[in-house]
Amino acid sequence: MGKPTTTAVSCELPDPDVHILTSGGQHIPAHSSVLASVSPVLESIVDRPYKHRSSEIIITITGVPCHSVSSFVRFLYSSRCTNEELEKFGIHLLALSHVFVIPQLKHRCVKYIGQQLTIEKVVDVLKLASLCDAPDLYVKCMKLISSSFESVQKTQGWKFLQEHDPQFELEILQLIDESESRKKRTRRHRAEQSLYMELSDAMECLEHICTEGCTSVGPYGPEPSMRRGPCNKFHTCQGLQLLIKHFALCEKRVNGGCYRCKSMWQLLRLHSSICNQPDSCGVPLCMQFKLKMQQVKKGDDDVWRVLVRKVIHAKAMSMCSLFFPERKREELRDTIQDARLRNFCS
Repeated sequence: MGKPTTTAVSCELPDPDVHILTSGGQHIPAHSSVLASVSPVLESIVDRPYKHRSSEIIITITGVPCHSVSSFVRFLYSSRCTNEELEKFGIHLLALSHVFVIPQLKHRCVKYIGQQLTIEKVVDVLKLASLCDAPDLYVKCMKLISSSFESVQKTQGWKFLQEHDPQFELEILQLIDESESRKKRTRRHRAEQSLYMELSDAMECLEHICTEGCTSVGPYGPEPSMRRGPCNKFHTCQGLQLLIKHFALCEKRVNGGCYRCKSMWQLLRLHSSICNQPDSCGVPLCMQFKLKMQQVKKGDDDVWRVLVRKVIHAKAMSMCSLFFPERKREELRDTIQDARLRNFCS
C-alpha cells in the first residue's frame, strides 16, 4: 500500500487509519482526525465504523478523476490549492467541496471558475452551479448566456442540454425572458423618472421666473434688470421663458388651437397642484387653478393626480440627494412620505 499522496502530512501524525478509494482503484492514506476536523460529512463517515467496532475505514470517492481526489485531500491537510490544480480540476473540486461541505475550497473554486468562464463551457458550468448551490457563479453564467445567447446556442453544451435536459433548457429560457422584461421595465422607469425630474425642474424655473425673473422674463411690476444673469438651470429656464413669451403673444391661445399654449396651461396647472402657498404665490393663475381643482370630484382626474404625485416624489428625491449619500437615499426612497402629497391624494 503506497505512501500518502499529500505532501502536507506532518511527521508527528500517527499512522494513517483511513484509506480513500478513487474511481481508478487508487488508495490514498489519510487520518480520520484530520478529515473529521475539516468536514462534517467526513466526520460522520469516519465515526460510522467505530460504532460497529471495525478498525478499517475506507471512504469511496468516485465519479471524478483520481488526481482531482488527490488534490482534494491535499487541500484538506494544507488548506492550499494551486492555480494549476484549479485549472485542471476546478470543476471536480467544486463538486467535491460541495458534497463534503468545505466552504473555503468551494469559495476558491467558484471564484476561479467564474474568472475563466467561456461561452463554450458556460452551459456546463451553469448546470454545475445549480447542482452545487453556487448562486454567485449561477448568476455570472446566466449573465453571459443572456448577453451572448446566439453564440451559446451553437455550443455542444447547449445542444446536449436540448436533447437530454429540456426542463433545464426551459428554466434558462424563462430566466432570459424575465431578465429582458426586467431590463425593459428598468429603462421605462428611468425614462419616466427623467420626465418627472424635468417637470420638477420646470416647476422650480417657473416659480423662479415669476418671482425673481431671469435673463429676459421677470415678474410683473418691477422693471427687468439688464444685468440679470442666467440661473443654474438656464437650459430649462430659457426654454420656459420662450414658452412664456409665446403664450403672452399667441393669437390662437384663446381658441385653444395652439399646442405650445396648451403646454403652458398644463405647466401652470401643475404648479398650482404642487404649490402650498397660493395666496402669496407670484405665478399667474395659481389661485384660480387651485379653486377650479377643488370643484373636481374625487376620481374624475386620477391620471392627473398620479402625475402630480410622481413630480412631488421626484422633487423630494432631488432634495434628498443634496443632503444624503447614495445609500441613505436608497433607504429613504421607499419610506419618504410628503404630507402635502398625502393631503392632495386623499
